[in-house]
Amino acid sequence: MSTTAGTGFLDGRVAIVTGAGRGLGRAHALELARHGARVVVNDLGVASDGGGRDAGPAEAVVDEIRAAGGEAVTSGDDVADWAGARALIARAIDVYGRLDVLVNNAGFVRDRMFVNTSEEEWDAVIRVHVKGHFATARHAAAYWRDAAKKGEAVDARIINTTSGAGLQGSVGQASYAAAKAAITAMTLVQAAELSRYGVTANALAPAARTRMTETTFAEMMKAPETGFDAMAPDNVAPVVAWLASAEARGVTGRVFEVQGGVISVAEGWRHGPKVDKGARWDPRELGSVVRDLLASAVPPVPVYGAG
Repeated sequence: MSTTAGTGFLDGRVAIVTGAGRGLGRAHALELARHGARVVVNDLGVASDGGGRDAGPAEAVVDEIRAAGGEAVTSGDDVADWAGARALIARAIDVYGRLDVLVNNAGFVRDRMFVNTSEEEWDAVIRVHVKGHFATARHAAAYWRDAAKKGEAVDARIINTTSGAGLQGSVGQASYAAAKAAITAMTLVQAAELSRYGVTANALAPAARTRMTETTFAEMMKAPETGFDAMAPDNVAPVVAWLASAEARGVTGRVFEVQGGVISVAEGWRHGPKVDKGARWDPRELGSVVRDLLASAVPPVPVYGAG
């Protein structure tokens, strides 16, 4: 993918991308820079299970952006640490004087069947995904709220990363699915609460070849020998760039599923069929009532990996 900066689509915008050293985050950072955004490339350089640290991947992305004529700096802050998340937001403001876009992408997996999942594995996955999305957005939102209260024009974006696992569930990924579902709900709340300050919040549910998917969905994620590679992370990045732009000002509280050249808008939980007795139910009479409700309801989408 070309990373030549300066198309002008995002000129003047300052963006943070977390987990930007590899995979989807790297693709997002390169795409934002290609269209003129100045980018803070945040990454701890951990392994796919969250272990270890390496500054190399983030530095390589920054070097690539600069070589193409763009502007970028690294950040090694831990997004799931309260002070670290604050420092990350301050990094963008200190270097570039502002912040317009926060792309929350950092995460890792500890895949395990539910009955085998340990407390440590559960806590680690929930921390990096849920707290990592919360802490960064919380500090960014405070910055934007303060600016709005001072009368400054704010046109800011939170772009979160959920997953099909968070929308439908995924066998062997209970902790990851729970974390991604939490991010989806948090995005809806952010959209409702932050619009008054000029901030939109949306989420992506991408399907792409990354370190988190290559083991669980190895066969599906293989690159084709010829033709369009629908599972390349680069395919998701244009949606991020558009959501980061001024054109996306009126779009908020949405979840976009992206795979290859396919973009769809997820239609989440909504009120379905109901019955009102007008009085308290006796549990012995609920059998036929519940069966009738289920017969009238839209069947749930199957869990990924379910037989």
